[in-house]
Amino acid sequence: MNTIVQHLQLVHDRITAAATACGRREHDIQLLAVSKTKPAADVQAAYAAGQRQFGENYVQEAVDKIKALKTTCPDICWHLIGPLQSNKSRLVAEHFDWVQTVDRLKIAQRLSDQRPVHMRPLNICLQVNVSGEASKSGLLPAQVEALAEQVTELPGLRLRGLMAIPEATGDREKLGAQLLELKQLFDRMAEKHPQLDTLSMGMSNDLELAVACGSTLVRVGTAIFGSRNP
Repeated sequence: MNTIVQHLQLVHDRITAAATACGRREHDIQLLAVSKTKPAADVQAAYAAGQRQFGENYVQEAVDKIKALKTTCPDICWHLIGPLQSNKSRLVAEHFDWVQTVDRLKIAQRLSDQRPVHMRPLNICLQVNVSGEASKSGLLPAQVEALAEQVTELPGLRLRGLMAIPEATGDREKLGAQLLELKQLFDRMAEKHPQLDTLSMGMSNDLELAVACGSTLVRVGTAIFGSRNP
């Protein structure tokens, strides 16, 4: 477990160095620890080291962890960062704090309708397919504003920002162009929706570039918890 603590510190050091290199404040970039496929014990170890925000891809696996850690880690902020099917929307509305992968009005409406009235509105990021890949989920940039307008009308949701998974490419120039495109879209959106404060982009392999391009939240799994379990 000490390895997780050490890895967390190394990731924080990377964020600090990346922020300093581009003249940003390290506190303006949050770390989301991606704990998908990892046991609750790993989450608890990271929590003990001060980590509070965790990202999960698989709804049922995540709900099991949320229930298991409810007493020992009461103030974890849980983000869904994987695809969401309609038949799992109630579980998500009842257990998560954030959903970063909203790209359809139907899903947004279900989440709003199913959010328990005693809970705060569910924080939402719209997923953008910034690379335009046919195999990838997310809105095309030109579609984002229309869905944003609709989401802001739903009482059980709070629109917070944009999220993207850029193209898996070794071409840093191409990747940087996609990240900058998302930042420019975010800035335009924030002019119309001043509550937007979250630009979720950057992972273990490219967090430095993402920070340089304006990310406010990096999603890091492997660099904290090691390779994904099968």
